[in-house]
Amino acid sequence: MSVITIVLALLVAAEFLFIFYLETIATTSPHTARTFSMTIDELSRPSMSTLFKNQGVYNGILAILLLVAALVIPSKTAVIALSASMVAVAAYGAATSDPKILLKQGLLPAVYLVSCLI
Repeated sequence: MSVITIVLALLVAAEFLFIFYLETIATTSPHTARTFSMTIDELSRPSMSTLFKNQGVYNGILAILLLVAALVIPSKTAVIALSASMVAVAAYGAATSDPKILLKQGLLPAVYLVSCLI
C-alpha cells in the first residue's frame, strides 16, 4: 500500500476510535452531547447509555480491524470491505437520523475507499 493509503487508514482508524471514545467512555460528556445534538440528560438515560456503548464498541472494532487489515496483515480486499461498510453505515445514519453523519463519519472512509481502489 502507498504511504497516502496508510496515512488515510490511520486517520480513519483515529476517527473511529474517537467515536468509540465519545460513545463508550465519555458517553455523558458535554462534547458527546454537542457532537450528537443531544442533551446530557438524554445521554444519561440507562437505555440510551447502553445503546451508545454498544455502538461505540462497534466503531472501535471497525477501527482495530482496519488497522490490522492495513498494517499488520495487509489485505486490500479487507480494507475495501471495511471502508465500504463504514461508508454504508454512515449513509444509513444520514438517511435515518442526521444527514451530517454522512460527512462526519463517512467522508474520510469514502476518501480512503477511493484511494484503495485506484
